[in-house]
Amino acid sequence: MVNADLVTAKLAELADRMARVRARSPATPEALAADRDALDLVAFNLMLAVQSCLDIASHVIADEGWPPATTLAGAFDRLRERGVLSTDTSDALARAAGLRNVVAHGYAGIDSLRVHAAATQGMAHLEAFAQQVAAWVESAPRAG
Repeated sequence: MVNADLVTAKLAELADRMARVRARSPATPEALAADRDALDLVAFNLMLAVQSCLDIASHVIADEGWPPATTLAGAFDRLRERGVLSTDTSDALARAAGLRNVVAHGYAGIDSLRVHAAATQGMAHLEAFAQQVAAWVESAPRAG
């Protein structure tokens, strides 16, 4: 059975990271590219937001005894397969896992256009993830 308290705490962490992204993200990709400190803060908090989603996915999968995912993106697929996430949300978060890897590992530098798109348009996908997981946890059977 899913540990609702743990998932709730992780969802709060996700909300905090999303707020930090919104607070530091300039209006245009050009402004973000021109402000390296803002770019670093936005990219870092996006990475941690996606990591929170991955942590939640991993906990739900483990708590429910579902087969483990073999990739980061696969964790979102597993939640889709089990009715936790919509296809659109699963697909968007799988792409976000790719951005997380770029930021975490410094692959080819950080693309300010991609980071800005994630910090603006991509936030809706993080919000959808949080809403869908919260709704699923609310309806999930409880132990005891």
